Amino acid sequence: MTIKNYINGEFIDPVDGNYIDNFNPSIGEVYGQIPNSSIEDVELAYKAAKEAFPIWSKTTLEERSRILLKVADLITDKLDFLAEAETKDNGKPLSLAKTIDIPRASSNFRFFANAITQFPSEAHESVGLNAMNFTLRHPIGVVGCISPWNLPLYLFTWKIAPAIAAGNCVVAKPSEVTPMTAYLLGEICNEAGLPKGVLNIVHGLGQTTGQAIVEHQSIKAISFTGGTATGAHIARTAAPMFKKLSLELGGKNPNIIFSDADYDEMLATTVKSSFANQGQICLCGSRIFVEETIYEKFKKDFVNKVSKLKVGNPFDADTNLGALVSKPHLEKVKSYIDIAEKEGGKILFGGKKVTVLGSENGYYLQPTVIEIQDNSCKLNQEEIFGPVVTIMPFKTEEEVLEYANDVSYGLSATLWTNNLNRTMRMTQELQAGIVWVNTWLLRDLRTPFGGVKASGVGREGGFEALRFFTEPKNICIKY
Repeated sequence: MTIKNYINGEFIDPVDGNYIDNFNPSIGEVYGQIPNSSIEDVELAYKAAKEAFPIWSKTTLEERSRILLKVADLITDKLDFLAEAETKDNGKPLSLAKTIDIPRASSNFRFFANAITQFPSEAHESVGLNAMNFTLRHPIGVVGCISPWNLPLYLFTWKIAPAIAAGNCVVAKPSEVTPMTAYLLGEICNEAGLPKGVLNIVHGLGQTTGQAIVEHQSIKAISFTGGTATGAHIARTAAPMFKKLSLELGGKNPNIIFSDADYDEMLATTVKSSFANQGQICLCGSRIFVEETIYEKFKKDFVNKVSKLKVGNPFDADTNLGALVSKPHLEKVKSYIDIAEKEGGKILFGGKKVTVLGSENGYYLQPTVIEIQDNSCKLNQEEIFGPVVTIMPFKTEEEVLEYANDVSYGLSATLWTNNLNRTMRMTQELQAGIVWVNTWLLRDLRTPFGGVKASGVGREGGFEALRFFTEPKNICIKY
């Protein structure tokens, strides 16, 4: 299948006719072609967005909301179709795509369709000075949205929905590794009646298409989710141009388990937070720290549960872990496992590639548990982004806080305890943008999402996203 760019409401070939292969990771074979868009393609998308902006930015909130709600309904109506496309393109279990990825994409549009009608402005009376201040929030103009491959439609819509809800027009680039559902979203937007040019989708590599979006002089804001090194490059490029930046980057998240936790619930959730989506979620708890008094029991029970997870074809109903997203990513993840012993680690389970019957060339890997002795090892300091977790005991609250914070990332943390005083102390001290207590990945879309340190700049979600995609203007009237 040949994917095309979606520009000004139409599907068109790239200007220079340059295409790259699109792989099905579950079988390790090419199943389509996607454009590797050039500066010229991005310029076409920008011009379409620029032309659409004056009308779209003046469209009533009710009309914008109606269109976004229609997009949400159509995504729900096409749940099975989109989920199958996502699984084929990404390698994740079909059950996950059906219950998480596609429903969340619909929820993103639905949430911001409603949020924009409730987005408040501010007014301040200057008592004694006979003046009134009020703040307007105007859409920025043409903005760029660049999304990753791990949750393709889920995170693509997480950026696009607030951008267009706020009245902007968008030039968007999905990951070149998983472009299919973004391509299909163009058809849905046309069916929903989204005006031409409001959303434009250009496909291609980061160093070509992505770079063209970031360095475009008239694209006024960039929202990016992806690797920290790429985020740093975007910041270096965009900062001298004074673009607004929202960067949601990597994570190396601690999962801290105290002996007073609800053990069974903790154990089941920890398996999930370790290996959901083959560990390819920036929020996965890849560093597990367990209080010394229950460490041996946890180690035995955790390994036992992990050993029962099925690695298999993502379309099989009983598959727990599907394929990793690409062969280069599989090799990257495997390279960390290969240095485990050199880093002082001990592989307790997994660590090997898996051959799946009927999908022998697919990119499959066992869920892997590595016991370590030193938090400073590469396994605990660098983002692996695969089905690999480390486990390590701790004795005191102070000790585990030092372990948790002694890393360059600060996206999320999970804390398991029923001690309220400890909860309040530790949630204050953990260096993370999100802290879950006795749960994981429980998301309320009204809350801010993002990290600290090398995990990013800015926040997404709720009114934070609408604030990012608008510019405030204060009006002061003396009477």
